[in-house]
Amino acid sequence: MIGAVALAAVLLVWPLVRLLVTVCHEAGHAVVATLAGRKLRGIRVHSDTSGLTVSRGRPTGPGMVATLFAGYPTASVVGLGAAWLAGAGHAAGLLWLMVVLLALMLLKIRNVYGALVVVGFGAAVGLASWYAPPVVLGWIATGLAWLFLLAGPRPVVELLFRHSPGSDAAQLAGLTRVPKFVWNLVWLLLTVAALLLGGSWLLMPGRS
Repeated sequence: MIGAVALAAVLLVWPLVRLLVTVCHEAGHAVVATLAGRKLRGIRVHSDTSGLTVSRGRPTGPGMVATLFAGYPTASVVGLGAAWLAGAGHAAGLLWLMVVLLALMLLKIRNVYGALVVVGFGAAVGLASWYAPPVVLGWIATGLAWLFLLAGPRPVVELLFRHSPGSDAAQLAGLTRVPKFVWNLVWLLLTVAALLLGGSWLLMPGRS
């Protein structure tokens, strides 16, 4: 039932869900850029559901490739982690972890709209974590897991059929000489694999 509601959200209110996916996407760029030793300059999330993460460092090399690659799989990774934590009975911990990560992300947001999105999502999750009874927390955690798992492949599919010379795939193709459709297919395989694995966890007996 919870998975069906999440699927309906992905299909019917995609612009709103896409904003959350964009937050994950840009967070993925930011985290990997930092781990790769690049200096994170700022993150923007725009009202058209696009985003931008700017980091400073070598314009080529493994660090830049990893940073560009990280965006599209991140929502699926978040969904996979959420599915595991929710299944292990750590729904409240999952939601508070999301609040902490959003607060850290807010420090690097460089536009008002992006700040409003991050604060709004963080406030909603924080209030739910504080006031909701345990059974409702479990529903919310499971719903978020399904939402991110189901939403993860959609931007990749959209990218496959859209000409976007400035996309992550196009930039990776320029850096590595690996065609951009190959990067798209790798992202698609990863996001679908995460959906299948996370979905199998969520559909275990006793889960929705």
